[in-house]
Amino acid sequence: MAMARREGKRIEVMDTTLRDGEQTPDIAYSPAEKLQLARMLLGEVKVDRIEIAGTRVSEGERQATRRITTWARKNRALQRVEVLGYCDGKKSVDWIAGAGGKVLNLLTKGSERHCREQLGRTPEQHWKDAANTLAYAKKKRLTVNVYLEDWSQGVRESPDYVVRMMAALLEHPVKRVYLPDTLGVFGPDDVSRYMGLMVDLWPDIHFEFHSHNDYGLATANCLAAAKAGARGVHTSVNGMGERAGNTRLAEVVAAIHDRSPLRTGVEETRLEAISRLVEAFSGKDLAANTPIVGRDVFTHTAGIHSDGDAKGGLYTTVLAPKRFGRKRRYAMGKLSGKASVDHNLKSLGIELSAQDRDLVLKRIVELGDKKHVVGPEDLPYIIADVLATPDATRVEILRYEVNVASETAPSAEVTVRLGRRKATGRSSGDGGYDAFMNALRKAMKKFDVALPRLADFRVRIPPGGRTAALVETLISWESSEREGGSFTTLGVDSDQIAAAVIATEKMLNAVVGRGN
Repeated sequence: MAMARREGKRIEVMDTTLRDGEQTPDIAYSPAEKLQLARMLLGEVKVDRIEIAGTRVSEGERQATRRITTWARKNRALQRVEVLGYCDGKKSVDWIAGAGGKVLNLLTKGSERHCREQLGRTPEQHWKDAANTLAYAKKKRLTVNVYLEDWSQGVRESPDYVVRMMAALLEHPVKRVYLPDTLGVFGPDDVSRYMGLMVDLWPDIHFEFHSHNDYGLATANCLAAAKAGARGVHTSVNGMGERAGNTRLAEVVAAIHDRSPLRTGVEETRLEAISRLVEAFSGKDLAANTPIVGRDVFTHTAGIHSDGDAKGGLYTTVLAPKRFGRKRRYAMGKLSGKASVDHNLKSLGIELSAQDRDLVLKRIVELGDKKHVVGPEDLPYIIADVLATPDATRVEILRYEVNVASETAPSAEVTVRLGRRKATGRSSGDGGYDAFMNALRKAMKKFDVALPRLADFRVRIPPGGRTAALVETLISWESSEREGGSFTTLGVDSDQIAAAVIATEKMLNAVVGRGN
């Protein structure tokens, strides 16, 4: 059968991010962006071919095509650059030739219903239109591939039309025939059946499958097409495309490599890079859990997974991050266990005693309950915070409220516990933290505890500037030598005020401890 003929062979990947992918709502790449993406797709990602534009769309489209074809000619890649055109006689052919292109992807109708109702043409008239364009393309020495638009519905509803269309097309020099599931209506069983039928009827024709993701089946459908004998599949970076989008490049490459005996020429280690570039140029955010290229897909959060990896890679599969130029991450939050912390400590070259490690884990879980996920970049701050915490906590800030508004003075209310006693203070100040400290002084005065003078207040966040990053607040205090002299306390939290409160609570315990 078709699979036996294809086993062990290479399947081509034609990426249409720059043409079909640009049909994503609100997307329009500049000529410079298109050139950069084209160079990366062909030169680094190493897809076999790219489809970069549609004819007669705009002057910007023509400029982008000229830039790409000029680069491709210099790099001997002109036959790897394709442009969509129409059955319009000389117009599309002249547009492509004038823009320096050498490959026409001719859009024809693959279903009789589309032919009659959209074009308003009989099949015979449509085939004649296609023949005229094909003949002119040959005269202009363009390579021609042909799309059978809506083939999936056409081969099921009007198979005789598809057979006669193929017969008409093959009277001309057509290099490849593209079979689109234009509306994403097929499932893998449909693809296997009808792609197999096409391959059996025309075994010498180079068929390629063009899938859409309306049912979330685009990758599975491409895999089925490849197994059924298709010699190529069409993709789009990040699945860009109208409606639910096209087949995702990264997904289909990994699926073909791992779930079939076929191979592609795509460089897997560059898939994340092209994904990020398309994300940046398009402004369309990629879901963090997107297979292969999502930010979280190689991240373990549950402690049991981290533990399993530490005991022999029990949660590792063939989809290893190193294969795609990435690294395994162990996120830390309320689900973390000792293994998660150990993995991250090891990556940072930090060694802690079991007791200190448990204190760090306890703090991570506390932050996790506040919906904060701790990254490796946060860990040194947490360690510093935990190791600087007094062993015994006698003073506890039970509750605080800080109000800051544009037209009123900041105010605060603080409730403190010392032993079994509680005290509350209220005050205003020049800023939120100043109001908090004034209220705290009033509360602590009820315990006859004088507070040291604040000498310095510093705030840091880990490199990268994330708004959700942990905040490290370092406060220096000054008191008399008799009271213990100057000292520093540190607080870490995802909220800046909370981090300052933690550092202040440590100051209170230091003062009370020294007083005893």
